[in-house]
Amino acid sequence: MTSDFGGHPRGSREYGRLLAALFIAGIATFTQLWSAQGVLPQIARDLEVGPATAALTVSGTTAGLALAVLPWSWVADRIGRLAAMRIALVSASALGLLAPLAPSIELLVGVRMVEGVALGGLPAVALTYLSEEVDRRHAAVAAATYVAGTSVGGLTGRLVAAPVAELSDWRGGLAAAAAVAAVAAVVFLLLAPRARGFQPGTVRGARHIVSVVRTLSRDRVVVALWLQGALLMGALVTMYNYLGFHLEEAPFGLPPAVASLLFTAYLAGTLSSRMAGALVDRVGRRGVLLASGALVLVGALLTLAPVLAVVIVGLVALTAGFFAGHAVASGWIGARARVGRAQAASIYTLSYYAGSSAAGWLGGVLFVVGDWPAVVALVVALAGSATLAAAIAARESPAATDAAQ
Repeated sequence: MTSDFGGHPRGSREYGRLLAALFIAGIATFTQLWSAQGVLPQIARDLEVGPATAALTVSGTTAGLALAVLPWSWVADRIGRLAAMRIALVSASALGLLAPLAPSIELLVGVRMVEGVALGGLPAVALTYLSEEVDRRHAAVAAATYVAGTSVGGLTGRLVAAPVAELSDWRGGLAAAAAVAAVAAVVFLLLAPRARGFQPGTVRGARHIVSVVRTLSRDRVVVALWLQGALLMGALVTMYNYLGFHLEEAPFGLPPAVASLLFTAYLAGTLSSRMAGALVDRVGRRGVLLASGALVLVGALLTLAPVLAVVIVGLVALTAGFFAGHAVASGWIGARARVGRAQAASIYTLSYYAGSSAAGWLGGVLFVVGDWPAVVALVVALAGSATLAAAIAARESPAATDAAQ
């Protein structure tokens, strides 16, 4: 390891391997993280629980992930980013294969929560690893590639679990998704190049971390970006958690396997996350963030239509807006933070998944009380607040420099 390492340049063999490895890591992580979302109606029926309780199999996992983000960042500071990601993926893969064996909703949620703790090692560290190993000039494009992998993983988990569950049951669906994630984890272990940008130093205690977080909290742009992640993620997860329940009702009456095909809207996120990285160079980060929040809001409103084609358009718009916003906000955090870059990224991830856990559960309560319009009202409120957070970031960051900060 050399102290003057400036990051792998775009076009180099190591750069290509690193991006491919992180893309695959996104698939390994998010395939099992979101697989339960594709089979929530089946879990609810089989275990005789309501939508909000069934959704704890998703919210519990994301809550475990959120709680583990800061501890994982500390571990990564101590043993290195790549070593931490390897441990996380291996342990999460083992837990993912155990989860379908849970005999009750309580045990299922418990195992999924511990699985979330293990999975937290990847999103907590991946962007910091990327920022240390890639030439800074290409960090935005590289981050967008990783985010694209997370969208493919989310899609894979849902599309594998739901059809398999239709043929067998939700346990078979979760097991199939876990097997796919385990294979992807092995590919990551083989592909990821050794870390050269990590500089081990003195690992500070909790008091130092609190001091760093306090300093970061004084930067309104950083706080606005943390809020951006929490609010947009809450909107996305709420929509996808309960859309299957909604589409099983009149006037749609779709069977679960057919309804699961709508998860292919995640492909819009794969495309928009890559496009967002390129658009930053043209219109700046703030312009992309503002447009992303507005797109999520409009997409949510379109799902109120009683016409399936309009619902699909709304879902695609919402998904594309979310992933574009997430790609920009997650990349901006590392570039904006003056101190504690790893902690800044970790808190973004923490807020991102805390938002998904809270809103994802609350959406179920509202669905029981006010059906789909109540769920959409929550999503609209979250998207509107995210747009406001983006506006705050825009006001605090000069237009001339926001693309390069």
